[in-house]
Amino acid sequence: MQEKDIVLDILSGTKASLSNYAKVIMETDNQNLRQTFQQMRDGDEKFQYDLYKIASQKGYYPPSPNATQQDMQSVKQCLTSGCAPSGVTS
Repeated sequence: MQEKDIVLDILSGTKASLSNYAKVIMETDNQNLRQTFQQMRDGDEKFQYDLYKIASQKGYYPPSPNATQQDMQSVKQCLTSGCAPSGVTS
């Protein structure tokens, strides 16, 4: 397995973990446990971003093109009205 594949696999796994943290945090009533999960999430977010920067510098993970002002306005409008913005995929 090449370094690029390993890095992209780790990034993918970390993204999945971050999504799971959000779900767990929302459902945790115990404040100490909730805070622990939030700290873990924060650490993983930092790790993911640091690894992303390295992957981007090495050309493994090219960044998305910058959104135009029109793109941002379209997304904002759709988020407030509940529609799906054109050209935006999940």
